[in-house]
Amino acid sequence: MNTKNLYQTYKKLIIATAITVAYPVHAQNSPSALEEVIVTAERRAADVQDIPISMTALTGDQMEKKSVQRLDDLQFAAPGLTITDAGLTQSVNIRGIGLASGDPDVTNGVGTYMDGLFQPPIVSTNSFYDIQSVQVLRGPQGTFAGANSTGGAIQIASQKPELGEAINGYAKVGIGNYSRQELEGAVGASLGDSFAYRAAFFDAQRDSFYDNIGPANSDAGSLDETAGRLSLLWAPTESLELLAKYEKAEKDSGGFAYRPIPTTAFAAGRSNNIRDLTYNTPTANDEEAETGLFQASYTFANNLAIKWLTGYQEKSVSNIYDSDGTLLAEDTREQFVGEDQVSHELNIISPDDADIRWVVGGYYQRNVVDVDIVNGPFPVEIYIDNEKTISGIFGQISVDVNEQLTVEYGMRQAWFEASVDDGSGVFVGNGLPGFPAGGAQVAVIAGDYEDDDLVGKLAVNYSLNNDHLLYAFVAKGYKPGGINSATSSFESENVWSYEAGWKGTMMDGAVRASAAVFYNDYQDFQNSAIDLTTGRSDVYNIADATIQGVEMSLEAQLAGIHIDMGLAYVDSELNPTQPLVNSRALPGNNLGPQCAAGTASNPPVCFDYAPYLLSSSGGPNLYAPELSFNMGVEYTVALNNGWTITPRLNYAWLDEQWTNLIYDEQTDLLESRGLLSAMLTVENDDWKIHAYGRNLTDEDYVTGQEGTFNQEFYGAPTEYGLGATFNF
Repeated sequence: MNTKNLYQTYKKLIIATAITVAYPVHAQNSPSALEEVIVTAERRAADVQDIPISMTALTGDQMEKKSVQRLDDLQFAAPGLTITDAGLTQSVNIRGIGLASGDPDVTNGVGTYMDGLFQPPIVSTNSFYDIQSVQVLRGPQGTFAGANSTGGAIQIASQKPELGEAINGYAKVGIGNYSRQELEGAVGASLGDSFAYRAAFFDAQRDSFYDNIGPANSDAGSLDETAGRLSLLWAPTESLELLAKYEKAEKDSGGFAYRPIPTTAFAAGRSNNIRDLTYNTPTANDEEAETGLFQASYTFANNLAIKWLTGYQEKSVSNIYDSDGTLLAEDTREQFVGEDQVSHELNIISPDDADIRWVVGGYYQRNVVDVDIVNGPFPVEIYIDNEKTISGIFGQISVDVNEQLTVEYGMRQAWFEASVDDGSGVFVGNGLPGFPAGGAQVAVIAGDYEDDDLVGKLAVNYSLNNDHLLYAFVAKGYKPGGINSATSSFESENVWSYEAGWKGTMMDGAVRASAAVFYNDYQDFQNSAIDLTTGRSDVYNIADATIQGVEMSLEAQLAGIHIDMGLAYVDSELNPTQPLVNSRALPGNNLGPQCAAGTASNPPVCFDYAPYLLSSSGGPNLYAPELSFNMGVEYTVALNNGWTITPRLNYAWLDEQWTNLIYDEQTDLLESRGLLSAMLTVENDDWKIHAYGRNLTDEDYVTGQEGTFNQEFYGAPTEYGLGATFNF
């Protein structure tokens, strides 16, 4: 980092910190207590201020106020979290740890869970609806529940049926610019003393933010989304509770909306306006997801609890897109990716009120991933049939040494197995004269891989009093490796994480705050690079990294003013240990394997990559902005007849972040962005009417990159609209 950049970073950090600290000093008197936020991060219901890790917790109402509509919106409400577009998947990272590769076979280092089920990385952009809460947990997870992770976890919980409630729910309609229409609702009731149901639905349509000025008929970037969820709860006794949920979602976005990255092979063909696409081939993108789960909970007379969660998911993406994104060529890629997952989890949880508390459990997950990619105009097909199994046993114990001091220790033994079917590989020339039926296989992508690791956590927590908590811990996280081809695999990556923090509640509950410092030793970082033997992008253990920083949060309710803020500063360093092909500089894609010595390049049969091999000088970790912060301010005024009016402003900032280990500022850097949104809400007990605006300054910014064809994606322009909700 040069001196100028260091100065600018410290300047922004000091300003943001000053704002965070200054607000409660100058705010109005007559504070009122904040609403308690209950979370289940440690498999027990507890106040967020009593959980000894850095985390962000949002209720469904808070998500609406902060304009969190989808998973990627969370990065503007949870500092240190970044979610970037990668085409088929999203790269989710916390503190620069998670997923840097767009390969669907790579495990995400940040586990995303919906109602306790681990979510595969595909079909992850659907809208939230009827959500109870979202929790973003920072640092390695795995000694309490679910699959192991290196960067953290995102836990999303939908609303559950409630026993003893009469028929209740809500209906919501919305309209906005770009012809947006939205309908959402939920209804639930208790049928007798032991059975309850809840049904929820969501439907939205929107025109594209883009115009295709090319000859192809394309509606890339549009939205047509439908989803529904049914939940059934049966509690035949006070000790036994059975919950079943089924959800179906479909989404049509008309295809990927992107343009070539500047200075890459097809950049000369991109328009000057980021909202103009130049496609000369058809586009489409259809996503489907089906989920079912069953959870059984039994509590014994001594309050010992046992919980079993099982579920399945079937997700698929079918798309067609203009590979080069310009009029310079007529390259089309057709792609299908399907992933089926089955998982089981068992937890045994000790009573909450004991001096020694513990959680033990086991986890099993099996994924079958099918990938079929066809590139043109010269037919190149990539077919992969991959099966993965993740399993583990885990436990954590908490011992109250006295009323103030608690020591915690947790461990997890994790196992991973992967296999790629023998029929998987790269095939060329299918349907052309002189080539066999199905094409000639030029690369074999098959094999078996397995590994295991023992990870854990040691923590010390100290309660100064009922309002202030100090904590410190060391934890190890693990992410498994996998298979590239018959002769190539990549190993697991590990992180040692050290964190110390404070959480406090002040002014009779009107102000709560937290601060944490952390240091991560990140080993065997997994990232994609060109495999010279096949010419395709594979995954390698490319580097080690160190990541350190600080995080802070503040929330205050002072008379009618509500303030919430969060900040993260991340300083990281990563140094690749091997030369890399500068894929951004290649003259095209599907170039083939490395040519034999003395053989001229003849894509896609072979290509000479030697002129494009570079030794990177290193830099920050990928997807790790130095500074990220968000703030929101609202003021509620009471009107007549039980109505209130609340204006609210939100602002979120993300520093620049790197996407590629070559560290070229023209091709590998996502510029910083600051987004302003606002909402005006008028409501009473039954009705809520709101007007909203997002990205009010109409900032143009890049949200991510697709590495295979060197394309970049963009954030939404200014959006505005009206919504009305009726609660019953």
